[in-house]
Amino acid sequence: MTTATTHARRRLLVVDDNPAIHEDFKKILPSGVQESSELLAAELLLLGEPKVLAPRPMFEIDTALQGEEGVERVKQALAEGRPYAMAFIDMRMPPGWDGLETIQHLWEVDPHVQVVICSAHSDYDWTEVVARLEHSDKLLVIKKPFEAIEVLQSANALTRKWDNERTLRQQVEQLEQVVEARTQGLEAANKQLRHLATHDSLTGLPNRVLLDDRLIQAAAHAEHDGHSFAVAMFDLDRFKVVNDSFGHRAGDQLIKEVAYRLAGVARSTDTVARLGGDEFLFIMDRLSRREDAVQIVRRAVEALSQPIRIGDVDIHASASIGIAMFPVDGKGVETLLANADAAMYCAKQRGRNNIQCYTSGMNAITQDKVKLESDLHAALTLKQLELHFQPKIETASGAIYGAEALVRWRHPERGLIPPGDFIPLAEACGLIDKIGAWVVHEACRQARAWQQQGLPSLRVAVNLSALQFRNGNLQQMITDALHAADLEPRFLEVEITESALMSDPEESVKILEQLSRMGVVVSVDDFGTGYSSMAYLRRFPIDKLKIDRTFIGELMSRADDASIVRAIVSLAHNLRLKVVAEGVETNEQLELLRSLGCDQYQGFCFSPAVPAPQFAELLVASRKQAEAQTDAMAERTHSRLSFFRPRS
Repeated sequence: MTTATTHARRRLLVVDDNPAIHEDFKKILPSGVQESSELLAAELLLLGEPKVLAPRPMFEIDTALQGEEGVERVKQALAEGRPYAMAFIDMRMPPGWDGLETIQHLWEVDPHVQVVICSAHSDYDWTEVVARLEHSDKLLVIKKPFEAIEVLQSANALTRKWDNERTLRQQVEQLEQVVEARTQGLEAANKQLRHLATHDSLTGLPNRVLLDDRLIQAAAHAEHDGHSFAVAMFDLDRFKVVNDSFGHRAGDQLIKEVAYRLAGVARSTDTVARLGGDEFLFIMDRLSRREDAVQIVRRAVEALSQPIRIGDVDIHASASIGIAMFPVDGKGVETLLANADAAMYCAKQRGRNNIQCYTSGMNAITQDKVKLESDLHAALTLKQLELHFQPKIETASGAIYGAEALVRWRHPERGLIPPGDFIPLAEACGLIDKIGAWVVHEACRQARAWQQQGLPSLRVAVNLSALQFRNGNLQQMITDALHAADLEPRFLEVEITESALMSDPEESVKILEQLSRMGVVVSVDDFGTGYSSMAYLRRFPIDKLKIDRTFIGELMSRADDASIVRAIVSLAHNLRLKVVAEGVETNEQLELLRSLGCDQYQGFCFSPAVPAPQFAELLVASRKQAEAQTDAMAERTHSRLSFFRPRS
């Protein structure tokens, strides 16, 4: 046996001044499950086992005797969230509103209610009625006495129409909500894109795009109003040390804090922008004197002087700053920026952490820097780079056991340029990898050339920059250099600064293990200036610690430095590492290092770095004195991965 599915009951309102009419409507319109079941049972008796019957609508019927009462019921139904689907309204209901007035008030409350007008009188002009009600498509008319089927069909049709319209309205509302949400999301995304296009993603400060616009506006207003403004170029001092020592995340934290402090100094009319890297530009609007700009910049310097906490370390940030005034230092935006940059570069040249105002002739320094960078790009191709070699000496015997290869640039016009003058430039313009690879190849070639000349075999050391050390092809580059020179790996030593190793200790361990397995000797350069952890120092497969020259320079005058050197020697020997002192210039320093147990040294006390032919002469003279002892010392290594290395 099948059962009919009962729809949710639709609410109806009957407004008629005759209570008997109310009862008639309730009899005609099904209002519950029980009567539906009785009707179904009667149909089954007549028709037997039927096919599936269509569901019958059910109605919830409320009544009102006057129009005012009916409108109040409509208000209450809306407040409850259960509105009426339709209403049967009598035309005449004395002494209150008639049917037309009731419908008008009802639709003011709920315009969606479907209406059937019921009237026993024929004196109404139905055309006028419809016109008065604005020819609504929610309106039907039936005349009393009405047939039950008329009432039932009207109720079925109009409530279904009301239900469909409500469903459609809900779908439209949902669609409008989706469209509104997506429109708001799109507007927010567009707003964010516009912000990202004109602001630095790390600091939130204006970027170069917005900065150019602000500069153009500042210049236009200054020309129109006859006032001045200034730009100050900030370049953080020794920012690379922070990146190399603590990693780029710490560097980003430092940049964000510097940006926050500079923005805190700016006035409402000023602009602080990030040019990129560790460079910032400060536009100081509406100034009458150069001294006003200097005063604002000094406040910025004071703000930066407070320590910045990065992890567990207080970083003391400083900046080299160049100031240029509009229009006296440049009427064009590009000229003004170039002159501010020239003043900033001059501040760096004069010791960093200071302020320089632009003066004529400063841009010649910047132009010279640009010219030098251009010449550096051609230096490798034109074979202007060369290696000089500084002897490494055994402290006990005084014999040469190795050499450090140091690159020099023999410029056709400037003469011999030391690495300190062009290596930072090579790092800034992206040439350090090419130059570093050339140094490794040339050092291996020269070491092998000395062997082929019959000179005593010795180990040659090369310095790896932090960028070169992190380059993914380091192992392959060294392998290629050794293979091209036909040099055994044990005759190559690589030196990496302590700060470069500690920028990412876990990754450094992996790289050092690769180098040690190759048979290459590894030294930690500039030891004592970084922030090495003892845990990592034990894990690094290294052979030597090189004491930074800053401790050696005042070894005789500062007891603290002697204590630091003694501690480093003790630490290294306990870890089975050799200790090398660099920058040894006097015999007094050498004697003290010997008494402290330092294994090896290099410096002007023995010899500066010299070209390969002169180094060969030093090597011959030295090895004649203690060849056997020096050979034995040169072969010694203490690396924990030394068993990977081939022995001679």
